[in-house]
Amino acid sequence: MSAILARLMEKYPDLGGCEGQIAEAFEALRRTFAGGGKLLLAGNGGSAADCEHVVGELMKGFMSKRPVPAEMRDKLAMYGEAEADYLAGHLQGALPAISLVSQSALSTAFINDVAADMVFAQQVYGYGRPGDALLVFSTSGNSLNVVRAVQVAKAVGLTTIAMTGESGGRLKELCDIAIRVPYTSTPDIQERHLPIYHALCMMLEEAFFG
Repeated sequence: MSAILARLMEKYPDLGGCEGQIAEAFEALRRTFAGGGKLLLAGNGGSAADCEHVVGELMKGFMSKRPVPAEMRDKLAMYGEAEADYLAGHLQGALPAISLVSQSALSTAFINDVAADMVFAQQVYGYGRPGDALLVFSTSGNSLNVVRAVQVAKAVGLTTIAMTGESGGRLKELCDIAIRVPYTSTPDIQERHLPIYHALCMMLEEAFFG
């Protein structure tokens, strides 16, 4: 077991039943990034904030600084030798992740002009490529716009991962991996989602930048 995952289980023993699914999610995401893929994320309300949070941990240094390779500095020097050290010193290694909740102009136009329940699905169709992954958050597992996104993701060829509550809802059956925390109250579920995705981000950072 990863030391990071072991610490998560020690700190949150109530998540013991999720250990296998968390490990599976890590391995699926590791394969995605190792293969040159990206991660898309979707959720509503507090879960939308979780999507943004995950992007923030993956796209820049989280627990480590992630310096860029020396060859990147040399490439940057071709476009300004005097600034190459600054540019290279202020870039960090990134794992590509896009929060689908962030596209306000597109989202509001699509909700108004087409269909509200398809707002994430449209973006999955536009951004998603085989080999990418979709991570969705839904405390009920039944959020319709999230379910639609997963249906399209499966058709396009994305790996699908859900973080839900105890029942798992429709996402339990639709997704390749469903991490179901053992709670039914929305605040309780969301309070456990955060340490899980923190652990996943730390494990991925260790795998690619450790």
